[in-house]
Amino acid sequence: MASSNPVAEAPNIWAVAQAQFDNAAEHLALDPGLRRVLRVPKRELTVNFPVTMDDGHVEVFTGYRVQHNLSRGPAKGGIRYHQDVTLDEVRALAMWMTWKCSVVNIPYGGGKGGVIVDPKKLSQRELEGLTRRFATEISPLIGPDRDIPAPDVNTNAQTMAWIMDTFSMHHGYTIHGVVTGKPVAVGGSLGRNEATARGAVFTLRQAGTALNLPLAGARVAIEGYGNAGSIAADLLAAEGSTIIAVSDSTGGIFNTKGLDPARVSGWKREHGTVVGFPGADQLSNEELLELDCEILVPAALENQITDHNAPRIQARIVAEAANGPTTPEADQILFDRGIFVIPDILCNAGGVTVSYFEWVQDMQSFFWTEARINESLREIMDHAFESVYAMSQRHSVHMRTAAYMVAVARVAEATNLRGLYP
Repeated sequence: MASSNPVAEAPNIWAVAQAQFDNAAEHLALDPGLRRVLRVPKRELTVNFPVTMDDGHVEVFTGYRVQHNLSRGPAKGGIRYHQDVTLDEVRALAMWMTWKCSVVNIPYGGGKGGVIVDPKKLSQRELEGLTRRFATEISPLIGPDRDIPAPDVNTNAQTMAWIMDTFSMHHGYTIHGVVTGKPVAVGGSLGRNEATARGAVFTLRQAGTALNLPLAGARVAIEGYGNAGSIAADLLAAEGSTIIAVSDSTGGIFNTKGLDPARVSGWKREHGTVVGFPGADQLSNEELLELDCEILVPAALENQITDHNAPRIQARIVAEAANGPTTPEADQILFDRGIFVIPDILCNAGGVTVSYFEWVQDMQSFFWTEARINESLREIMDHAFESVYAMSQRHSVHMRTAAYMVAVARVAEATNLRGLYP
């Protein structure tokens, strides 16, 4: 199931992640030895595993699990299924998870996993077989005290239920805490499905206050109408924002008077795409990014805003609901143009924060109300935004560098305090 890899032709995502770390380390005057430790993953596992397909033939898939840093706690990070997954991509995402957990100050390190597969070409039975075999292959690394996977691109609560069941069968008893993002019926948390989008909206509220730009009346364009993008559209519409454009992998739709997120979601469920939605003009993902709007929410894949299109971005705030949508070169261009970026490791940290709540609930076998979860999420996201914004103002740096400085300083402190073994 080999594929050409357009991601590999874009700026190398692992080089981007390391460049972002290096920039923060320079501002923090971090010890050179500590820099060498933190700029590479602690552990990487590559697996090649067979799956029997519905027609009886055997296909071999390649998957990865990378643990970047464990100084502050067990590894935490999603598993994605995508035909363009690369080891460099998983390395970068694992590093970003380290900083993401640190910037919101939850006791996790960073991990990530991925399988090179187009899941849309597999049946449900084939997906289950692939998931259970992949879970078995990475089982030496994962566990509630070691490494806790979660959903990511093209994986969901059902995927996590299969992984939890597979891991539990190996041990002979139910171990809810090995994954998060599970269905509520098997140890999942209320509020988890909406958490990434809700956390992003909490940071947008804070950014709007800082910039004197209220969400009510703001025009919003959302690239990527999956879980995070569609729920963000619902929540922002509830705040009084006007959703003028949304897109998915097949293209986008646009209406200056606004789109009804509920109707768009219904259309996508029925047709498999937002394209063709009645009463809207069609546009490409590239065109959506450059629309005249107050808020742009990249909620798709990485490397979407580069030095090529950053000069044409018109939004006042870019809220990164996706991981790594903006390259370092684009960051500087946006900063110089006065565009406020809420970086991914802060903006979309709501998902891992409520994953942490889910893990705590699983470990205690005591479950919270959704109101408690949402209020606890708001407190953590607000505090994280305030810490990052204060750092950006104090050092006159853009928000991503500030977020990295806050996060890297915490991980560096934990690494220093633990020392180097032996």
